[in-house]
Amino acid sequence: MPKYVIVGASAAGIGAVEAIRNIDKDGTIAVISEEECPQYSRPMISDFVSGKATFQRMMCRENDFWKQHNVEAFLGRTAKSLNLTEKTVLLENGDKVPYEKLLLATGGKPFVPKMEGSDKEGVFTFTKIADAERLAEKLETAQSVVVIGAGLIGVSVTEALVKRGLNVTMVELQPKILSLLLDAKGSDMMESIIRKAGVTIATGLSVQRILGKPENERAVGSVVLTNGEQVPCDTVIVAIGVIPRTELAVGTEIKLNRGIVVDNYMQTNVSDVYASGDVAEAFDFTLNQNRLLPLWPLAVEEGQVAGSNMAGKKTEYAGGTNMSSLKYFGIPIVSIGIANPREETGFEILIRFEPEKNLYKKIVLKDNVIVGITLVNDIERAGTLFHLMKNRVNVKKFKRDIISDNFTLAVLPASLRKNMCLGCA
Repeated sequence: MPKYVIVGASAAGIGAVEAIRNIDKDGTIAVISEEECPQYSRPMISDFVSGKATFQRMMCRENDFWKQHNVEAFLGRTAKSLNLTEKTVLLENGDKVPYEKLLLATGGKPFVPKMEGSDKEGVFTFTKIADAERLAEKLETAQSVVVIGAGLIGVSVTEALVKRGLNVTMVELQPKILSLLLDAKGSDMMESIIRKAGVTIATGLSVQRILGKPENERAVGSVVLTNGEQVPCDTVIVAIGVIPRTELAVGTEIKLNRGIVVDNYMQTNVSDVYASGDVAEAFDFTLNQNRLLPLWPLAVEEGQVAGSNMAGKKTEYAGGTNMSSLKYFGIPIVSIGIANPREETGFEILIRFEPEKNLYKKIVLKDNVIVGITLVNDIERAGTLFHLMKNRVNVKKFKRDIISDNFTLAVLPASLRKNMCLGCA
């Protein structure tokens, strides 16, 4: 019987395997994954679609990773249900995999809104390599694409499409693009840059229907927006985001909210059952509460914490927060923590805005502690700012300096400079 069973073999699952093996060299590990080759970097999927990266470049672990770590890998297999009493995982073919310790690292699945015609040929989601391969093949003959969603995933795939020379219309239900990363001013700046790249952007709208071609009703020919406008296209990409894959926990004793509820050791309310990654509601140190944070680096860290605790080494998760570091249409962006605080909750906001340079800096403070960082087109000091944020440093004495050109380590008190690693500078 496997001592450790991990359902899901992406970021959190990989992190857990490595953590377990650092502590327990001999305990048997079984990993269950729907994908045949799961150890690749999902954040690089847009680079694959654009042609910038090959699948080989996307690999985040070696081909023989499972063998190296003495893992029994059930690849291309689906976990259908759990029996918490007998401590087994039921697979789609009826096989049961018993466990002593169980980690649910099932990740998320694309959110696809109800749309008439969503089953037509030429409609794609954008989260797995198999999706990306089908999409890349379609794009060889595509001419015009509608991207539904203008958040992190939507803008990422839009840039990939523009690099391939396609006509793109981006449709976003929210009034602003990148609304979870940027405030209105930052969003307007990025929207202007993206429009200049030739992208049509429709905000405050969604796709109501997907229509077929006159000569082939089964294939995408256009979409109808909620305002009645019809947009011709031959491809539709749904890039709204992901929702946690909690199916295995539904109907069991495992506590659910939006995702699987865990403590700071990544353990659920059920003994010997853990959860990590996009499926888990883990601690956000900025908000001081648990919530979903579907981010690759956090999933790896959460998996490592879960694996350590499963193997008997008590390890507490320090917490994460919303963090994005990206470069869209030539403009680098860093967004960490709270981007859009409510005015009535006592936040202080420092802003520097130079539209002629496409430069925007915004620091959100609560009780003189940084709780939000937004940097557009000047991200050099992001590491220093995050160090101050993560360590809850009171910045009252130098807070006016942190958005200036002259902000360096030299501005900080000597005691802080001594404690900060060179890599954070």
